[in-house]
Amino acid sequence: MTVSRDDLKTRIGQALGEAKADLVIKNTRFLNVVTGEIAEGDIAVCGEVIVGTYESYDGVEEIDGRGLTVVPGFIDTHVHCESTCVTPQEFDRCVLPRGTTTAICDPHEICNVLGEQGLRYFLDSAGGTALDLFVQLSSCVPATELETSGARLEAPDLIRHMDHPRVLGLAEFMNFPGVFHKVDGVLDKLAAFDGRHIDGHAPLVSGKELNAYLSCGIRNCHETTSADEAMEKLRKGMQVLIRDGSVSKDVHALAEVITPETSPFLGFCTDDRNPLDIAEEGHMDHLIRSAIRLGAPVAHVYRAATWSAARGFRLYDRGLVAPGHRADLVLLDDLEDCAVNRVIRNGKVVGPHSFDGRPAVTPVGLASVKLEPVADEDFVVPAGGSVQSVIGLEPGRILTEHRRIEVPAVGGRMVADPSRDLLKICVFARHGSNRNIGRGFVQGFGIAEGALASSVGHDSHNICVVGASDADMRVAVNRLIELQGGFVAVRNGLVVGELALPLAGLMSLEPFEMVEVRLRSLRAAVRAMGCPLAEPFLQLAFLPLPVIPHLKITDRGMVDVDRFELIAA
Repeated sequence: MTVSRDDLKTRIGQALGEAKADLVIKNTRFLNVVTGEIAEGDIAVCGEVIVGTYESYDGVEEIDGRGLTVVPGFIDTHVHCESTCVTPQEFDRCVLPRGTTTAICDPHEICNVLGEQGLRYFLDSAGGTALDLFVQLSSCVPATELETSGARLEAPDLIRHMDHPRVLGLAEFMNFPGVFHKVDGVLDKLAAFDGRHIDGHAPLVSGKELNAYLSCGIRNCHETTSADEAMEKLRKGMQVLIRDGSVSKDVHALAEVITPETSPFLGFCTDDRNPLDIAEEGHMDHLIRSAIRLGAPVAHVYRAATWSAARGFRLYDRGLVAPGHRADLVLLDDLEDCAVNRVIRNGKVVGPHSFDGRPAVTPVGLASVKLEPVADEDFVVPAGGSVQSVIGLEPGRILTEHRRIEVPAVGGRMVADPSRDLLKICVFARHGSNRNIGRGFVQGFGIAEGALASSVGHDSHNICVVGASDADMRVAVNRLIELQGGFVAVRNGLVVGELALPLAGLMSLEPFEMVEVRLRSLRAAVRAMGCPLAEPFLQLAFLPLPVIPHLKITDRGMVDVDRFELIAA
């Protein structure tokens, strides 16, 4: 935001009360996240900036704030817009009315499919959103050499975009093993962004390895899942971003960490959260509400969600209800319940008009599923030893268990056993560079019959399918190919639910309201199949994620990531 001498004169005049402020919230209460007090008085806004608090002001436009409490706009410190299943413009419409005025996204998913084309799509989209959308440059494309992604971004590719006005720095550095092994290409990226912001991703990393990771200038982590892990990271100066998405729900484990001492070094993020969960529970308002209900101090929860988040990303112009700060404000009916009454973004009340006139961005990657139709033999797992490695799901977490279980064989082929919740899982490479197929077994989906398939498969986004029968798995995968990506549920050879995600196989071209409706129908179909998981498709999508310790299935086969070793092709 460029300010002229005349702009400053206007601000000063309105702050002094010599002229009416452009906007005044009258007779209101507001949370001062510096002192923790609930203050009273008017809030005066000139253009996009707050110019007065505590004192009395008159405004050209006035809002009666009686009965309301004003807090700073919420900041989602780490989000993959792709995981909301909608475009950045629809993400904008979905979350801004709920109080999220700033979001910091990592287009890691689309970059692993389309490379720089996907990155440019997000940079173009961020330039026209009503909320303030920043784009971190995806650091791990591919996320690992253990599977096949659709693109590769090296340090020179990222450097080309580092000075873009929507870029803050380098996105989550998932390849912590590459750091510890001093891999040249990994270190080139860290060296290129030395002195700029670098996001972290360090699940279960501790001790000297955490020291080594932090010594490279990495500043935060959103993968913390226990209070002890959080406290070690905080003690070593790492900002902890408390996550609650559609699968990974860490607020319950980390609410106790939020104290007056730690709140300046915390933040909140959604990471991966779909429109159905946003509709039913909320976005950042849900995380704030949940933490307060779990006993975290109210003022310090809001501090973490606003000022602390802003400071951690060097966004010094926001996060306070105070003169000189951006007028991103949330008016609440109830502070503890984070009940949003209305939102002010850049000094303007948010409404349907807020999204008018945004520049259109041409969709990309509409033919990204480059996979020929599959046949029954593609799912065959030849009989081997009766006891096999099996992935064990932990509902609500992306961490998995490595189990050793007896797998039945019929006619020289290993088969699923739904009576023991033992299903087959396959991953099909879909980017056109090879025909790799990974095969294995998994427990935790609970379906007695049928199959679920997804083109969302973190982080390389190959096609993932789990099922009780090869025939239903084949139908599900072939339907995904026809849709050019999405989620599909099949039962007895029939498609019983689907959501098309044709933009890079990750995002819908429909409004978020329609995606919500389709997800609701899809969820009902999957529950009718006996699946107990709240988000079965996202749970499936995380099974190929090979940067979290334990057993994973990739397009190259079953991998023990603890030892970086292929168990079965």
